[in-house]
Amino acid sequence: MSSGSAPSKRDRLEQYLSARASEGAFYFKSRHITDEVGLSPKEIGSLVGTLQREAEAIRISQWGYTRGTTWYVERAD
Repeated sequence: MSSGSAPSKRDRLEQYLSARASEGAFYFKSRHITDEVGLSPKEIGSLVGTLQREAEAIRISQWGYTRGTTWYVERAD
């Protein structure tokens, strides 16, 4: 597989969150999904802001901030 065909970091995160949301709404902290998406907590946090504005299949809301931001994800439809 060439690097040109690999999904971008944003796409990897969106695919992961969309797949999880298809099973039902959920909460997550960036540091708890790093292994699943292959990104650092800082990268995830940065990309979540982009996905909040641009993702069409999911809705992401900041839910709380206790020892790191907790995000709430649900399907948009």
